Amino acid sequence: MFIRSHISGAASRVAERWLSGQLRQSGLFFLLSLTMATFNAIMMVGQCWLLASLISKFVIDGNGISSLYPSLLILPVVMIIRAGLDVLRQGFAFETAARIRQLVREALLEHISILGPSWLQQQRTGSVASTLSEGIESIQTYFSDYLPQKIVIGIVPLVILTALFPYDWVSGLIMLITAPLIPLFMILVGKGAEKISLKQWDKLRLMSAHFFDMISGLTTLRQANAARRQVAIIAAISENYRQTTMKVLRVAFLSSLVLEFFATISTAMVAVFVGFRLYYGELVFLPGLFALLLVPEFFRPLRELGSHYHARMDAIGATEGLLTILNTRPTITENSSTAIPVKFSQVINIENVSYRHKEGGGVENISLSLKRGEKLVIIGSSGAGKTTLARLLLGFITPDSGRILVDGHDMSEIYLPAWQKNIGWLPQRPTLFAGTIKDNICLAQPDAGIERLYAAAKIAHADTFIETLPNTYNFQVGEGGRGLSGGQIQRIAMARAVFTMPNVLILDEPTASLDSDTVQNILGTLDEELTDAAQLLITHDTRVAFRADNVLVMAHGKIIESGSPHILLHKGGAFSALVQLQGEHKSE
Repeated sequence: MFIRSHISGAASRVAERWLSGQLRQSGLFFLLSLTMATFNAIMMVGQCWLLASLISKFVIDGNGISSLYPSLLILPVVMIIRAGLDVLRQGFAFETAARIRQLVREALLEHISILGPSWLQQQRTGSVASTLSEGIESIQTYFSDYLPQKIVIGIVPLVILTALFPYDWVSGLIMLITAPLIPLFMILVGKGAEKISLKQWDKLRLMSAHFFDMISGLTTLRQANAARRQVAIIAAISENYRQTTMKVLRVAFLSSLVLEFFATISTAMVAVFVGFRLYYGELVFLPGLFALLLVPEFFRPLRELGSHYHARMDAIGATEGLLTILNTRPTITENSSTAIPVKFSQVINIENVSYRHKEGGGVENISLSLKRGEKLVIIGSSGAGKTTLARLLLGFITPDSGRILVDGHDMSEIYLPAWQKNIGWLPQRPTLFAGTIKDNICLAQPDAGIERLYAAAKIAHADTFIETLPNTYNFQVGEGGRGLSGGQIQRIAMARAVFTMPNVLILDEPTASLDSDTVQNILGTLDEELTDAAQLLITHDTRVAFRADNVLVMAHGKIIESGSPHILLHKGGAFSALVQLQGEHKSE
């Protein structure tokens, strides 16, 4: 679980530096957005000068309407151009944010894939989902709204002051002196806001994780009559989140109040100075009106930055969670530039491999070999280390000692994604995703032909029940296989494992939720269709063992017996005892 207990200002600065660094991935779109903002600022100054000139000529000089026609025609054109430039600026900013959002999401998913299921099982699913959804969306708002506006406040005031100083240096000086006060007070207010916002994101992740856990275990909670208690807990967590959110909004409104206050005072100072100088004849009407028209435009970017300031706070809070994931080092060394892209062809050798889980359990000093075309069954009680051995072969975890060789190449030197493409894997508790049955079976190669889909379903003996469903292979499956029985989920997952006709097939408890006849039929079809594949079957079921070339019996992380199933049966050891015990249970 990666909920933080402490948030530092240093971490906040790291998050903002990381966000700024993502701009390199946006290409020219961010630069184009700034270019549009610059041209818009120049056109805005021209618009104010045209408007001030029109009013001066009409009111002060007493010119007729006919003499004002050229300026009257140009003014709406300038306004239309400004509107077009602003649309383009927002469009380029949105495209910048959308690209960065997509690249960050891809980087996160790729890194989570590298970290593997072993890491993911230690996290709270709701917390990870919240980071991948709301967190990344907050980053998009940062790049589409806040960051462009942050740059604009450096462009627009500079253009305005450059245009105003030759005509009215006093008003320009007032703006120049008062403008820095606004960011200064915004920074002071913002420091407190950052801490509150980061806490808000922690509360959101905690609430998401708890809610997801409760939904996943709702059936168990109802059976234990504990649902009402969980309702009270969720209500308390939600109330805590509401209170934190209100604190963030309170600070956001305070920031806007500070900004509006100083912007109003500055505008009033310019207006007063312009009025007195006009009254005493120290300033002519046109520059004075020009200055008054420019003052609101001078402070407009700062006002808009204040309205988008919450986007910055949200993004920094979300980035904390993203960086926690991205900075997690995988247990498997991933170096695609030097790794060997192995395609399995001969034999896998495990030599004196040991691995220990943090919570205890694992494997110790394991040695075995698995050849192409060989079927190896590992049997033993729960906690014997069977699944750990499968995870080592899959590359989800790396040995504490010893080595795994694939055709003579140490797995630590192999490019992991290339190696994993050789493997078809049926996990101990297979998961189906929301979508069609076809989507779930074709997960590894969505664009594969329909013939391969039918072949995989036939090998797993899933075709018979799929064809009885509405829409057959296009039948919609709920998250986690909702709408299907345990046995149907198992067979669809089996079809997914054999879909690519892998060189190595690892099946963890393949007989779970299946009746005896179905098990024998599936195993027989696997022997016929995947004759050239190396098969590793992990099971409690001794019936599966008699279809194997070799059997390994494990207990307490060690291999205690190995050999052909019939030899081990007559040997009278641990395997024979398991066969006898399961036979007694079946007879009962």
